[in-house]
Amino acid sequence: MAKVRPISGFPEWLPAQRLAEQQVLDRIREAFERFGFTPIETRAVEPLDWLLSKGETDKEIYVLRRLQAEAAEGERGGGEPDDAGLGLHFDLTVPFARYVAQNRARLAFPFRRYQIQKSWRGEKPQEGRYREFYQADADVIAEGELPLAYDAEMVEVLHEVTAAMPIPAVTVRINHRKVLEGFYRGLGVADPQPALRAADKLDKIGEQGVRELLAGEVGLDAAAAGKALELAGIRGADGASIAARVRALGVAHELLDRGLEELAWVLGAVAHLPAGAYEADLKIARGLDYYTGIVYEGTMAGYESLGAVCSGGRYDDLAAGGAAGGESGGGGGPKLPGTGISIGVSRILGKLFADGALGASRATPACVLVALTGEELRAESLAVARALRRRGIPCEVHPTAQKYGKQIRHAERKGIPYVWFPRGEATGGHEVRDIVTGEQAAADPERWQPPEEKRRVRLVTAGASPKP
Repeated sequence: MAKVRPISGFPEWLPAQRLAEQQVLDRIREAFERFGFTPIETRAVEPLDWLLSKGETDKEIYVLRRLQAEAAEGERGGGEPDDAGLGLHFDLTVPFARYVAQNRARLAFPFRRYQIQKSWRGEKPQEGRYREFYQADADVIAEGELPLAYDAEMVEVLHEVTAAMPIPAVTVRINHRKVLEGFYRGLGVADPQPALRAADKLDKIGEQGVRELLAGEVGLDAAAAGKALELAGIRGADGASIAARVRALGVAHELLDRGLEELAWVLGAVAHLPAGAYEADLKIARGLDYYTGIVYEGTMAGYESLGAVCSGGRYDDLAAGGAAGGESGGGGGPKLPGTGISIGVSRILGKLFADGALGASRATPACVLVALTGEELRAESLAVARALRRRGIPCEVHPTAQKYGKQIRHAERKGIPYVWFPRGEATGGHEVRDIVTGEQAAADPERWQPPEEKRRVRLVTAGASPKP
């Protein structure tokens, strides 16, 4: 028999944690829909050539292959085309771009979608970083041109969605790839991508580590590397002030000017948000190469060491080139620029669960345990359960006839707040017992209602009461 063992990086929550996760996902879903995003779900796999064309991701992709593929190839003298060259998606943006390119003739643009699914990356598991994880994304894709207003809206969406979640406050940090690319081109760097990736590692490897990367991999001299680090240190919420501080570094480029102008516009458009909800942070670059404009990262108050818990940005060319892997639909026509955000649900919850900062009020949806007085009275217990369920009261029936004390302890172990004693010789009439207070009273299964705070499982944060 195969040995049962855990696999790192593939989280499996306990029942109370899964119930908490489902409530968090519901809150995210409701918040996305308030902004008019519509749900879709894409397949778990994509052609490898499509995945590999979207940036520095080849070392993270899980390749899909059937167990019997080699035997089948030997019998037929070749591989199966429908199985060959497939990989699990590493995010939800790349499959969404393929979905839009493939279905563009049937979609109304600008197309607003949200997607809550799992993704897979072959990374080294560590705190907040998994190989299988939930993401919650929202994107807008347009045909031809995508107004900058959508980039600003994404900041507000991130603020509203994370505020609806039972987590510490999130600050959305905003930058613009054109600011970074224009700055490095102004320094004489022909290919800014290695420099962007180096600057994006500032929080991970520190100033000296970035300085060494800029010198070794990008070829910047000490003075230019110093200016790059000064740029990375600029933060603030006022667009005009940010632009002035960048220009004071003495670097000029047309692309830099356009980036600063657009960044300032977005900062002005979200100025109505509460203080601390956002700020410009000119070290943010995002590692994936498909970003072309505004980029975002969000960090949780008190959990800054965890890094970004949400991110996103604009991609003007991601869905270009038609459908992936030779699939029909989507070829030609205007560009399909988009902008979007992604929330690392598993990244957030894994840390909060580990710290005991988030949980559920109980480990079962059941609000009532219907006791079983005797096997001959099982039909009576089942009838009570049916009456309660018809009125939306979650319940379960005790599996065997035991002493009432044992059945009450069973409810206590599971966190079920009420035990129902059906009409029988021992009770004479229906009674319900509150496990916490010990109070017991007559009840009618067609009319009795539990308090709303006990009817449903509720989220519990550290040092706080259950949240509705």
